[in-house]
Amino acid sequence: MPGFYLRPEAPGPRHPSLEPTAWPGTTWTRVRHVLNWVNLSTPFGLLVAVVGGARVRRGPGLSFLADYYRWTFPAGGAFTVGDVVITRHDLDLLAAQRPTLMRHELVHSTQWAYCLGLPFVPLYVASMAWSWLRTGDRAARSVFERQAGLDLGGYRDVAVRPLGPVVGRGARRLADLLRGRSGLDRGAELGTADRATETEQGGH
Repeated sequence: MPGFYLRPEAPGPRHPSLEPTAWPGTTWTRVRHVLNWVNLSTPFGLLVAVVGGARVRRGPGLSFLADYYRWTFPAGGAFTVGDVVITRHDLDLLAAQRPTLMRHELVHSTQWAYCLGLPFVPLYVASMAWSWLRTGDRAARSVFERQAGLDLGGYRDVAVRPLGPVVGRGARRLADLLRGRSGLDRGAELGTADRATETEQGGH
C-alpha cells in the first residue's frame, strides 16, 4: 500500500486484529513458528526491525509486529520476514484501514517456512519480475502474493498482456542501448584517429 504514511505523534489504541489472541493457535502455527526460528528468518527479521529503529511487540499467530521502521526499502505498506511483520507506519492505524492485513502477512510467514528461510527472497523477487513481465504490475501474477490474497494485501488483479510485444520492446531497447554504446566507442576511435592524422601532418 504505497503512497501514504501513518505516523501519529503518539500511538493510538491497539487494533483488535493485532492482539496476540486474535489469531487462533493451531498445530501448523506452532510448526511454522519453530521452522522460522530454525531457518533463521525470524531472527533475521528481528534484526532488520531493530536496526531499522522499529517498535517491536508480540502479535497474533506467534508473530512479532514492528512499526515505525525508518528505512524506505523495501517499498510497500508492510513486509514480512519470517514471523516479523514490519512497516514504516503505525500498525494499529494501518490495520484499521485494512483489517485483513495480518491474514495476508501471516501467509507470507508460512511461505518463509516452506521456502526454508532466505531462499524465499530470490524466489519472491523472481515472482515479482514474472508478474511485471506478464501484467506490468509487480504483484498481480506473483504466485506468493496471489497465495496470500491480492485483495487481503490491498493489491488489485490485473489481466495478463501478450508476452511477445513485451519481449520485443525489451529486445529493441537492448539493441538500441548496445548500438548507442557501439556508436560512442566508434566515435571515440574516430576522434583519436583524426587527432593522430593532424599530428602527423603538422610534423611534416
